Amino acid sequence: MRPPLRIAILECDTPLPDADSRYNGYGGVFTALLKSSAKTLNQSDRFDSEIDLQISRWDIMNGIEYPKLEDVDAVLLSGSRYNSYEDVPWINRLVEFTQSVLAQDRVRLLGICFGHQIVARALGTKVCPSDQGWEIAVCDVDLTPEGKELFGRNKLRIQQVHQDIVYECPPGVTLLGSSPRCAVQGMYSRRRFITVQGHPEFNEEIEDEIIKHLTEEGVLSETQAQEALSRVGNEYDGVFIGATFLKFLTED
Repeated sequence: MRPPLRIAILECDTPLPDADSRYNGYGGVFTALLKSSAKTLNQSDRFDSEIDLQISRWDIMNGIEYPKLEDVDAVLLSGSRYNSYEDVPWINRLVEFTQSVLAQDRVRLLGICFGHQIVARALGTKVCPSDQGWEIAVCDVDLTPEGKELFGRNKLRIQQVHQDIVYECPPGVTLLGSSPRCAVQGMYSRRRFITVQGHPEFNEEIEDEIIKHLTEEGVLSETQAQEALSRVGNEYDGVFIGATFLKFLTED
């Protein structure tokens, strides 16, 4: 696939107030990531992020309209505060739409956190709460040999905010990496999809707001919050991961 690259971002939630006012939804958060990532590509892969990235946004929580596959080249499923395994109409519609993307061989798929889990569910794999608890802030992901080949390094550092996990890698799908709290940190199928459990689109400010919100809501203890906040500003590979996504979407 060569530019222009038409990417449909499916917004599966709304950011917390500070991030929402800064980026105008998760579509804005991902647009910022993808444009920053495009600028880091090698000259042979470079394309104009203002012209060759044609991004559309779809509020699939509050609406029932989805992009037509003939009008896009890629679909990105965002994260969400909701549980990907819930039996509710909008999540069930999303699973069905994801299955329709997986059933064809042109439009490629990116799944982030909740989106990663939705792809797994669409493939018939169990998604459930982890018995290891929350994984939050910048964490290391140990890559498999296939993950090392795809990303070109031995591990990834990525912002995390999740308690739910993909229980096991679906048959015929390549496992990209794991961490002590999550065995399936990413999945890959050549020319079909890449998913990651973490949040390459999150920066320190977004993550900080989430951690403080979860603490105020009583979801995290003060001890958990302080430990997470001590790592939230660590170096992470978000833009690098975004560049890998763009290479995947444009490779022949």
